[in-house]
Amino acid sequence: MVRLSTSNEEGDVDPNSITHEEEEEEEEEEKKTPFVRSIHRVVDSFPTRMLVVFDKSVGKAPDALHSPHTKSVGCLCDHFASVHPGAITVNLGPSGRLAYSLDRQNPLHPRTLRDRGPYPGDQVVRDLNGKFAFILYDNSAKMTFVAADADRSVPFYWGSDSEGNLVFSDDVEAVKKGCGKSFAPFPKGCFFTTCGGLRSYEHPFNELKPVPRVDSSGQVCGANFKVDSKSKKESSGMPRVGSAANWSSHY
Repeated sequence: MVRLSTSNEEGDVDPNSITHEEEEEEEEEEKKTPFVRSIHRVVDSFPTRMLVVFDKSVGKAPDALHSPHTKSVGCLCDHFASVHPGAITVNLGPSGRLAYSLDRQNPLHPRTLRDRGPYPGDQVVRDLNGKFAFILYDNSAKMTFVAADADRSVPFYWGSDSEGNLVFSDDVEAVKKGCGKSFAPFPKGCFFTTCGGLRSYEHPFNELKPVPRVDSSGQVCGANFKVDSKSKKESSGMPRVGSAANWSSHY
């Protein structure tokens, strides 16, 4: 759901054209700024329409997101495909389903991300520049990682359907169909993981508190989540870089 660009302001970078001296300079820069130096910017995303429905085993929706008397359509991905001709649906087995359309998709756009981890999830997202919202899913581990930028620049929504499944999409109408009133814009400056739930990457040691959303008729429609400046999470400390333990799994 996000396009990662390896181009700089002067044009695209050919990895084969990088000299030995440039590689040494890049290594020095990596020591100063962790994460992925090959990503110079994140381009405004959502060239497609996309919908993901995760089973509760992959992502449990916060209780505050669910509104009582929620009405939703069944087989949300099928509904999505019906309103987006040519959409592709992928069955993730018991973990859920996803669907996406290929409208305005550029098949030549680079999609390579160089692994320089492991780093804490909040640091990874905080180091990204640009407008973004994305969903990562590891089918082997049955885990997901979802995030959006701090300005909510990209339309991105989440919700809980009548069966308690977690729904993500850039199509607000699809989320409304699937979740009824149990939906909200995805919180800006936050990320969601299977293990850790919803967290703020700008304030990773603060708790998030739900604030009910109320529509024009006075009915509760899910919740927004705000950083609670008075509540701090306990920290077990940050493992040193180079540790044999892969502490990215904690996110």
